[in-house]
Amino acid sequence: MSSNVGLSTPRGSGTSGYVQRNLSHLRARNDPYPPKDFRDEALKHRHRKPDEEILEHDRKREVEVKVFELRDRLEDEGLSESGIELQTTALRNKLLSASSAKADAKTLKPHQVHELAKAKMEESEKLRKALGISEDYEEGSHWRKQEERAREAEKEKERERGREEGGGK
Repeated sequence: MSSNVGLSTPRGSGTSGYVQRNLSHLRARNDPYPPKDFRDEALKHRHRKPDEEILEHDRKREVEVKVFELRDRLEDEGLSESGIELQTTALRNKLLSASSAKADAKTLKPHQVHELAKAKMEESEKLRKALGISEDYEEGSHWRKQEERAREAEKEKERERGREEGGGK
């Protein structure tokens, strides 16, 4: 055996004597907690912004599904190709102009992540305006202001003590 690791001889041990590292051993970390500024960033609430391209694609896809259903129905009725094209184009234009209407968040399904995110952002914006909260408001800033005021008051007390000690001599 090399460098005094493992068994002096594998005889009678039922093993080959091959020594392996314990990969399941968890070593203690030097700093078990992330830095304070990292924690502050992690605690900030951020909304996931919806991808406008995906939202537009979904709107167009819904329109095309309805246009295809109309085309299929008209083909079954035996209408001419020019008549079908005329009606499908008219329906497509009508639906595309009306597709900008807002969807209700309650009717959205869980897999419609971007639509849900957009509805949530609109709801939050509406609530922010209703409560009169400024756009540049940072969550938790009230507590920081209170801490700063407390520190300023403590510094002022220290200055007063210094003046009293200096004036009394």
